[in-house]
Amino acid sequence: MAAAAGTSAGPGAPEPMPSYAQLVTRGWGSALAAARGCADCGWGLARRGLAEHAHLAPPELLLLALCALGWTALRSAATARLFRPLAKRCHLLPRDAAKMPESAWKFLVYLGCWSYSAYLLLGTDYPFFHDPPSVFYDWTPGAAVPRDIAACYLLQGGFYGHSVYATLYMDTWRRDSVVMLIHHVVTLALIVCSYAFRYHNVGILVFFLHDLNDVQLEFTKINTYFRAAGGTHRRLHALLSDLGCLCFCVSWFWFRLYWFPLKVLYATLHTSLISVPDIPFYFFFNTLLLLLTAMNLYWFLYIMALAVKVLTGQMRELSDLREYDCAEAHSPKPSKAEKRLQNGLVKEKRL
Repeated sequence: MAAAAGTSAGPGAPEPMPSYAQLVTRGWGSALAAARGCADCGWGLARRGLAEHAHLAPPELLLLALCALGWTALRSAATARLFRPLAKRCHLLPRDAAKMPESAWKFLVYLGCWSYSAYLLLGTDYPFFHDPPSVFYDWTPGAAVPRDIAACYLLQGGFYGHSVYATLYMDTWRRDSVVMLIHHVVTLALIVCSYAFRYHNVGILVFFLHDLNDVQLEFTKINTYFRAAGGTHRRLHALLSDLGCLCFCVSWFWFRLYWFPLKVLYATLHTSLISVPDIPFYFFFNTLLLLLTAMNLYWFLYIMALAVKVLTGQMRELSDLREYDCAEAHSPKPSKAEKRLQNGLVKEKRL
């Protein structure tokens, strides 16, 4: 694979963040040069790349699976013993009480994961946020993964393994749940493969740039559910919900559509070939990252479309950032979780 044309700043002089135009021109040029310089880009090269560069031991996969099971068990316990009793104590409406545990769980997990990745990038000596090309400066196949980064990978990989199962069997089904399921599968594949090929430095940067938006999303939804608690309008929760929605939209663009392409994609598409001319699975990883970018753009346009409907009066309010469905407004159908909660309330009244 031929090295990309261009120059890159050394470890002592961080390269300035590029523009969108530079990302497209340099990234596309590097990808074309890599494709032209690859004389054997078939299954043979893929098999050799896996054998020579992939380092993932069976005990590590077992630990990942156990972590996913642990997340699932912890969520079930927290939902039964903490979140549902809290919804009952606060007198949430049945529909909101059925959805609140999901958002509360995700809020706490994403907040913890994002805080840890923020600490790694901003509170330690890792230069990856301020100098994204540095993620490839010391890359070697099979290098030891630092324990703090390995711990982050274990928590994130286990959580997204749990999330694939949860989207199918635990979460409320929404109109974009299929896209969310694809997102979880793509993210899990990126986590496992980037760890195996020792692209963990890039992974920490991806975690940091994505998890904050999930924290804000779940915070907004929780306040949406609580603003009608007890059948009365709660002004504080309504205000926090509106502010959370605004911050969510702004940070989504800034983190996922501005920083993510210009920091992560620029490094993986262009400067990676400068630091490591024959970097393995270049096209595979960049295809997944570009797919992740496309989903980020899809959700941003989806949210903006809902916001426009609210501003133009087509919708009274944005009650759930991921849930609105035109058919649902005319013929509401309770989810399984809502049916269980409603049945429980009926039994309590009878007793």
